[in-house]
Amino acid sequence: MKRLHRVSLAALAALSMVGTASAAEGGTLATVELRSATGQSNETSLDGVVEAVRQTRLSTQVAGAIVALQVKAGDRVRAGQELLRIDASAAQQGVTASASQVEAAQAQLKVAASELARQRQLHQKQYISQAALERSQAQWEAAQAQVNALQAQTRVAQAQSGFFLLKAPYAGVVSEVAVTLGDMALPGRPLLTLHDPSALRVTAALPQALLGGLSARLDQVRYELVGMAGAAARLQPASVELLPTVDAASHTAQIRLALPPVAANSAAVMPGLFARVWLPAGGSAKAEPQRLFLPASAVLRRAELTGAYVVDAQGRPSLRQVRLGRVSGDQVEVLTGLRPGDKVAADPQAAAAVAR
Repeated sequence: MKRLHRVSLAALAALSMVGTASAAEGGTLATVELRSATGQSNETSLDGVVEAVRQTRLSTQVAGAIVALQVKAGDRVRAGQELLRIDASAAQQGVTASASQVEAAQAQLKVAASELARQRQLHQKQYISQAALERSQAQWEAAQAQVNALQAQTRVAQAQSGFFLLKAPYAGVVSEVAVTLGDMALPGRPLLTLHDPSALRVTAALPQALLGGLSARLDQVRYELVGMAGAAARLQPASVELLPTVDAASHTAQIRLALPPVAANSAAVMPGLFARVWLPAGGSAKAEPQRLFLPASAVLRRAELTGAYVVDAQGRPSLRQVRLGRVSGDQVEVLTGLRPGDKVAADPQAAAAVAR
């Protein structure tokens, strides 16, 4: 039977990994044991994403067919520029009807005003009673109230007719157009997505264990736009904001790094890009998070799954999902999924065969 050799790895920064292999009968899997060691301070990286400070999903308050679509994804628009138009034929007819009702009510108000003037003259000559004059006064007031109500309804109809025209609330870039010409627009249905490219930021989820003492060292936080041509390895943000709340489900806080104007105005930088946030090392080794590295060959990738086979004390491998960080030579950092002391199969294919 083929003899499997012990895998040994040199220490990487604050981590030493020692390869082990048991010598039970029938042969065993070669494993890599992860051991944390006290070392010098190391930076911690977080996965982040570029997002726009101002991003808006535009919808309408009325229903109707889209009869004009003036923009497409990627277009730059001005504040107040027309983006699309919805069929407003019925609304225009409603405005016309309301205006006609106002004219009719104003005509009735004229008649009531003339009648009130005559009744006052007759009352002064004592030809009619006070009750008759009061009835005429009430009729005039009712006609005036009717005019005011119909005028208000006309203004409402005119305002609603403006809902059929969608305009840009600010200057920006059209990120997405979710409809086409002839589609039916419904209240609340997103039609367009618009963002302001001049104000971008990098957002990342900060684990609760890294919160201690970070507030005093926010000026040392850096970010990296991975894979961007001509981008420096570490960039200094314009400002850093640590939100004062922690998510109850994930126990993470949100950290936001405002991109400098030069980076934000670059055409290559856009919302959705992957970024890496670098946090400064803690003040003491005790407060520093443990960092684990694995050989890249020990990582198993299947479709969207990234994992490694952890071997227990009985030599049985079990697949565990992991999240990976930066790559250093032939080693890759393990952010989550493994603990110091775990023994990982050096050959995931052999471990998979044993696990079956």
